[in-house]
Amino acid sequence: MDNLAESEVLGFLEYSKYFELLKLPLPENRLSILEALVSDDMIIKNDSGKHAITNLGAILFAKDLSKFEHLKRKAVRVIQYKDDTKFHTVKEQGMSMGYAAGFKELAKYINDTIPSSETIGQAFRKDTHMYPELAIREIVANALIHQDFFVTGSSVMIEIYASRFEVTNSGSPLVDTDRFLDSPPRSRNEALASFMRRIGICEERGSGVDKIVIETEINKLPAPIFRNVEDFTVVTLFAHKELKDMHKEDKIRSCYLHCCLRYIQNDFMTNTSLRERLNVDPKNIATVSRIIKDALEVGKITIYDESVGTRARTYIPKWAK
Repeated sequence: MDNLAESEVLGFLEYSKYFELLKLPLPENRLSILEALVSDDMIIKNDSGKHAITNLGAILFAKDLSKFEHLKRKAVRVIQYKDDTKFHTVKEQGMSMGYAAGFKELAKYINDTIPSSETIGQAFRKDTHMYPELAIREIVANALIHQDFFVTGSSVMIEIYASRFEVTNSGSPLVDTDRFLDSPPRSRNEALASFMRRIGICEERGSGVDKIVIETEINKLPAPIFRNVEDFTVVTLFAHKELKDMHKEDKIRSCYLHCCLRYIQNDFMTNTSLRERLNVDPKNIATVSRIIKDALEVGKITIYDESVGTRARTYIPKWAK
């Protein structure tokens, strides 16, 4: 947005959030506020004394993205469905504030919308979210940062089903989805990513996907799916499911991502580590052995040292051999 007076610039942006998120005191005068925004390329001052709001400034701190013609379709959409299909929509909410200014509110809305389950402790009952909050935060932040802004007419879409959570952003992944855990991320929007890291909305370079996978393991959830679907990136989390109710593909994916996670932590996957990850009773060790066998057959993992006996075998991702 170009040729704006000082008061107009501040009317379009949540400038107080800029200082709050950077943990800086809010300047007492308008000139100092504008100078700070200029220094971070949120706005530009031209020779005539007028100002322009940059794409970066708008996408991060707009009070209302619908006021910006080229960015209005980039507002985040959150849709909740009654079951695991798109047939019955419970509610749909558009989040029109800029990503940095509105992220906390967006995260709260998602967590309030996600179904919770009641768990009974020794002395009290408590509600537990179906998915780990940290995993949700990382998935949403990654989608905002890595979307392809050149794809028009599409925004980051967050869909909440009865037993899965799905986030879609425009643009094919720049890294093979099977290598999300070990490959350094490549971003189309480095200025956006850099600022989001500065204010703590996303993790340091390369650690976000690690945390998503770790959180699903800690909470004994099926492994997430990272997919490239017709030039869009789709990430899916699944609600808790007993191992006996998982499909073969779910078990192999959980095995593969566990193996990748162990490898990047300079460790090996073993029958025991996978049994613990899948919450399998020690007496059912044969169940885990079958999952490992299936993962070996489809080429997801490989034996690290074939000279040792079966019980002592360790495993690494196929691509690490």
